[in-house]
This record gives sequence, C-alpha cells and structure tokens, in this order.
Amino acid sequence: MTATKPSSPAAPALPPMPKNLPDVALNENAKVVLARRYLRKGADGKPYELPRELFWRVSAAIAAQEAVYGGSKAKVEAQAREYYELLTSFKFLPNSPTLMNAGTDLGQLAACFVLPVGDSIEQIFDAVKHAALIHKSGGGTGFSFSRLRPTDSRVGSTGGVASGPLSFLRIFNTATEQIKQGGTRRGANMGILRVDHPDIIRFIRAKEREGELNNFNLSVGLTEAFMQAVDKDEEYDLIAPHNKEVVERLKAREVFTLLVQKAWESGDPGMVFLDRINRDNPTPKQGEIEATNPCGEQPLLPYEACNLGSINLALFYEKDAPGCIDWDGLKKVIRQSARFLDNVIEASIYPLDKITETVRKNRKIGLGLMGFADLLYQLKVPYNSQEGVTLAERLMAFIQDESKLASKELAEERGAFPAYAESTFAEKKQGPYRNATTTTIAPTGTLSILAGCSSGIEPLFALSFVRNVMDGDKLVEVNPYFEAALKDAQAYSPKLMEEVAKIGTCSKMEFLPEDIRRIFVTAMDIEPIWHLKMQAAFQKYTDNAVSKTVNLPGTATQEDIWDIYWKAYEYGCKGVTVYRDGCKASQVLCTGDGQEKKDGEAEPKSVVKKRPDIVYGFTQKVDTGLGALYLTINEQDGKPFEVFATIGKSGKSITAKAEAIGRLVSLALRSGVEVRDIVEQLKGIGGEHPKFQKKILLQSIPDAVAWVLENRYMSGEKHASSHANALNKESCPECGEHLTFEEGCHCCKSCGYTKCG
Repeated sequence: MTATKPSSPAAPALPPMPKNLPDVALNENAKVVLARRYLRKGADGKPYELPRELFWRVSAAIAAQEAVYGGSKAKVEAQAREYYELLTSFKFLPNSPTLMNAGTDLGQLAACFVLPVGDSIEQIFDAVKHAALIHKSGGGTGFSFSRLRPTDSRVGSTGGVASGPLSFLRIFNTATEQIKQGGTRRGANMGILRVDHPDIIRFIRAKEREGELNNFNLSVGLTEAFMQAVDKDEEYDLIAPHNKEVVERLKAREVFTLLVQKAWESGDPGMVFLDRINRDNPTPKQGEIEATNPCGEQPLLPYEACNLGSINLALFYEKDAPGCIDWDGLKKVIRQSARFLDNVIEASIYPLDKITETVRKNRKIGLGLMGFADLLYQLKVPYNSQEGVTLAERLMAFIQDESKLASKELAEERGAFPAYAESTFAEKKQGPYRNATTTTIAPTGTLSILAGCSSGIEPLFALSFVRNVMDGDKLVEVNPYFEAALKDAQAYSPKLMEEVAKIGTCSKMEFLPEDIRRIFVTAMDIEPIWHLKMQAAFQKYTDNAVSKTVNLPGTATQEDIWDIYWKAYEYGCKGVTVYRDGCKASQVLCTGDGQEKKDGEAEPKSVVKKRPDIVYGFTQKVDTGLGALYLTINEQDGKPFEVFATIGKSGKSITAKAEAIGRLVSLALRSGVEVRDIVEQLKGIGGEHPKFQKKILLQSIPDAVAWVLENRYMSGEKHASSHANALNKESCPECGEHLTFEEGCHCCKSCGYTKCG
C-alpha cells in the first residue's frame, strides 16, 4: 500500500541525541573545515556546536521525515542512529547546505538551482532577487541568458534599444558580490548562452580581463547543428530569440577556434552540449533544459533544485573480496544514501514556492562519489590506463543500477514522483521510480577534506605537500596510500617526502620502483586523453552530468584544447572544462575590453599605465656569471613601476636580452601585475653561468631580477613552495595556503575555501 504525504504537514519532531552516541574521529584538516564552514556559531562568530552534535542534528532532521510517511517514533530514532553511523563513518556525505542547515531555522538543504531569465526588465530583476535569496541560503545558481534579445535590438515597449545579455550578466555578478552564502563564501553562478545567439562572440570574450564576472563560470551551449557545421567547415545561423529572425551567419569553425583560444587564456568559457543533455531529459514535456548549476554537473529545468551526496569509494577496498571491492557493503550504502537524499527533499525549506512545487514534482536526487583516486591507489591500478577506465564504468554502472532499484523500492513505499506519468520512464514502461534522476557526479572539495579522501573522480593533485601550521611551522602531508607503498618497498624517508612536496609528483624520480611511479600518478602526470576517457566512462552511467576538470600544463597549446573539446563531444560527455596551469596569472596582459569594436568606434584603451615625466627610484648592482648587472627600479607610490636592466661588456646579444627582460617586466608592472607573480615567473630560471651573490646562487639574468624584486618588495611575505609555483599560482584568501583548480572551482585543501567563477 502506498503512503500519501499530507498536503501541509507540521514539521516532524526531531529525536533527541542519545547519551551513548560515539564521538566522531576527525583528521586535523577536517576539524579546521568543520569549525570554519559547518558548525553553528554564536554572535561572537565562535562555534558553539560540537562535531558530534552537528552530525546528530543532520541525521535526526533527515530521519524525522520517516514520520511523514507513517514511520513510528522507534523507526525514526533507529533511522537517525543509522544515518549518524553512515555519516560519521564518512562512507557517505550529503552536499554542504544539508550539513550546514539541516535541523536549523534556515532549513535550505539543496546545493544547486536553475532560475529562468525572461526577456523583460521585470523577469530579469525577479531572477536577480531570487538568486540573492538562494545565495543567502547557501545555494548556487545557474542561468541561461539565451532568451534575452541581442544588443542594439529594438525594445517595443520603450522604443529604445536592448543592452544585451552581457550587460545584465554583470548586474547578476554585482548582486552576487554583495551576498555571502550562509556567512561562508560568496555565491557561485553559471552563465550559459546558446552558440546561435547573436551576442555569442561578446559572451565568449567576456572574461578577457581577469576579474571580470568573477562570480560566474561561463559555458557556451553548443548544439548538434553547430558541431556538424564545425566538422564540415560551414557557416551557421545566429537567431534573435525574441523574433526568431536570422540576423547573421558566422563560420562555425572560426567561432569554435575563438572559444578554444579564450579557454586557453583563462579556462573560460567551458562547453555544454545542450542537445545531448536534452536527449537524457526524463521530463521533456515540462520544457527543454537550458542551463546547469555552477559547476556544470547538474542540468536542471527552470526552478528546479537538486540535493546531492557522495559515496566515499576509498572505504570500499577489501583485499579478500571479488576484485578487492566490497560490493555488498557498497550496495547497502547506496540504498541508505538514496533514502537519505529522498528524505532531504521533504526536509528542505526552499526559498521560493515555485521551487518547492517543481522540486517535489520531479524529486531529482544526485548520488555521486569521491575517493576514486584513492581506491585506484589501493587496487594498484593507474588512473591513466584502460584498466582504470573499465573499473570506472563498472563502478558507476553498479551505483546507477542500485540507486534505480532503491528509487523503485521507495516508489512502492511512498509513490512515484508526481510527474512520472508524463515522463520518458512511463513511455518506456520503466519504473515507476520515486526520483526522476538518481545519479550526479558533483564536486566534493570540502566534503573530501572531511572524509580524508581524494576529491570526486579527480586524480590527486599532489602526493605530498607542505602545509603551514601555527607559529610559522610547516607540516609535510603525504597521501597515506603512497606512504604505505613506499614503506612496503623500503623506500620511505621524511627527506624524500619533502622532495616530493616540492613538485607534487614522483613520476620523474627514476630511483623509485617503476610500479610506484606508474600507479601513483597525479593530475599533471596524466595526458588529457585519459582525463576525458575517465569523464566519459562515468558519464555513460550517470543520469545527470559529471564535474571534472582536464588539467593541463602551462605549455599546452590551443591545438591541445581544440582536441580536448572535440573529443569530449565525440566521447559523449555532456560538457567539458579545461584549466591550463598558470593561465590566470598571464590573463591580465590580454588586450581589449571584452567587446567587439564597431565601425566608427575608437580602439579600446590600453590597460598599461602611462609613464609620468618624472619618477624616482634606485639602481642596484648585481654580480652575475655574465658580468655586472645594473638594475634600475623606478617607483610610483612606493611600488615598482618600471625596470631597466643593463649589463656591460657582455656582447650585444646579452645586452639585448637584458633590455628585453626589463621592458617586459616594466610592461607587466604598469599593467597591474603583482610583484609576487613576476617573481614566481622569473625565479629559478637557469642559465649557462650561475654565480653566487651574498650566499645566494643566481642562475641567470631573470633569476637576478627576481632576487632584487623579492628582497625589496616581498620581505616578510610567506613565499610559495616550489611545488605550488609549479602547479598553482593562487593562494587562499582566508588561510594563505595554495589553491588547486579541480571540479570547476579553486579549492583550498587546508581550510575548505572554494571559489567558483
């Protein structure tokens, strides 16, 4: 017999916390993240909640929903205890808003939302207001701006001309800047524009300058027709959305090339394949899916939200089980997690009635995973191997099948999702299911820190790294599976860990056993094709989409990114994000203002500051292996403004190189590039004639320039480790540790800070 949910139930009572509840075992990073991000705080900003109380609060609030469907008090209490054990074992964790808000007055538990942006001022600013409410409650938002009429088109109601999607996108960005998500971070957004919108070139170039639209990830919505035009080197139509008129034709391959170029420069925009997404839309009669959440893994209809959670695969390694994986244990956790997420829908207080209505109509949940790279390490399977890809398919097929069976069982107990009768499942005579979707592979940046595992399906970013702790001390942290493998091979030493921490990887350390170097690969060791194959393997058995970044070295070319984008389309991915190491640091040198120059308009103004007639500075002599280098640094407002490098008696070639270095450093300084970024680029560059200068080995002219700038302007700063220099150029604004870019966001592995956009 199917239980029926009352139309307006009172909030069910939460079971009290048992006195004998075991405490939570947490690593040091997890303690920091819980205190900063999740524990409830008093007026003084200090946590008054203990980790045990947090996990019981969440478990009790979600288990209490069993009463809505006739569950007894004893059942609710037993379910709460079961959920507490599930969460504190870290075999499963729900998305961050659930951990933050379950059992509180705020009560908004969903991570991601999509809001419509209609083609009127009223509709646009309604979307801005609704986004602000969502960000305040801890959620992120996705928007399609494809319905807005293009720039300079006529507005009938006023007789004026439209300012276009980009102008309104900036308004959304500014509004986001003013709202902090639950007091922890600024809201994240996804902005999508169809490739056949007349403003598409402006959109692709929107992030040419660093800092533009800093609260948005951008993706171009690609269609099958466009991709076929790229393949055939044909033109395609740009269509005004408000009147469906063809306003222009562009060469598809040229647009695709520009998209690749901008992704090479800054990582934005990414791509989503709209037709592919809509082929998997289980409720097409409710309309087309036009947008995704901020990291792209959750395509949603307007006013939909999704509650996500992740299973920690690292904990399902079992030496004596078939394939060394505890399939029975995994099956049990999948069933528990699916029920948990279905209860979350009931427990959540959504910020808009329309969202509540749409969410409960389709009841989408998104069960994903984390700890995949750690599982591969334990299985001794390289990430960049066919064996690894095959295992990914097998694991995700298992999670998909078991989550569907769990949803079917929930439908028998509670009823199918209300829109089931008009869904593709009903047409195919599948189900009935409780949930329109059950699987999503979402980012797990802070969740993986709590669980002490690798993030999502990403490879590890570094095997060992140095973390700054109290009083300036440094702690070398090592992946536990890497450390165990080294000890088994009798190759472990603290000194080796320090060396690995400098570069993050062991792949070039030929003195280590070959199998260790083959198995313990990191993100930068892996060729792009294997990143894509892994993403496609998981996508094959995922209802929604996959959050994954194809990390590239700074030397990657635009041709490399073209190949990645095209293969993502061929492999069946629903979207793709690339990030070339260091691209953000160089982005400020790009020219232009992100807009096309129209006929009759002046050229864009240069971002380079003009030189005053009079500046003051100093000249420092530096002994180098090529002779005495005289470095003159002129300042403005106490900061370096320009650099002149001259070197005597070394020949015209060396003199020319020194002058070129000075000119380029001056250009960077006058363009607003920070001294630390220049130092990081120049420091350590090797040359033919290194020489000691005051007990410091200066390896070249650029190394000497970096040494002078560092000593003069960076004294007392906490310097980046050489590993961070090699792999990442950005520091966490909250704790100063180094950020990694994965799953579409910058993440701090120390304090859990994340920044998308």
